[in-house]
Amino acid sequence: MSGARVVLAEDEALIRLDIKESLIQEGYDVVGEASDGAEAVELVRELKPDLALLDIMMPGVDGLTATREIMSEQLAAVVILTAYSQRDLVNQATEAGAMAYLVKPVRHDKLTPTLEVALARFRQFVEMTDKADSLEKRLDNRRAVDRAKGVLMDEYGYSEQGSYRYVQQMAMTRRTNMKVVSDEILEGTLIPPPASEGEPADES
Repeated sequence: MSGARVVLAEDEALIRLDIKESLIQEGYDVVGEASDGAEAVELVRELKPDLALLDIMMPGVDGLTATREIMSEQLAAVVILTAYSQRDLVNQATEAGAMAYLVKPVRHDKLTPTLEVALARFRQFVEMTDKADSLEKRLDNRRAVDRAKGVLMDEYGYSEQGSYRYVQQMAMTRRTNMKVVSDEILEGTLIPPPASEGEPADES
């Protein structure tokens, strides 16, 4: 992806320079360079790149630990740099959240395809996570409304339909959402009127 922003972390300066030059030739924008994992994580947090290329073995915080931190915050697509002798670490990198890996010395013809795959996988990962978060949020909202309805029915004599209407109407009147109203009912900070003052009571 031409123009994608990259943070590059490699403790060997000559290797880092070589990879940086290859990235620039392919149209990538190297916005930050690091020689250890801790510095890489801070640069990623600060610069918000599209990609983080991390050497798997670095002094201090290694690439695996840095990958876990970056992916836990969904900051960027991580591509691990590894030597042939470190191939056994690739599975660990994948488990840590790396989207792809490159073997050093990095072949020029492998660079762009690997980074494009990593970016695509990361976009899918973020999309799936967002959908899961959205679904969980909707479920939380529904659970809160159901619990608030239970309070209205048990303690204030509302019907099931009336309890829902009360929560809905309060949300509309106060220009907020039903989750906020429900939480206030559950916390006791919103005291509804008895059902006899506006909502039908349960006939049972």
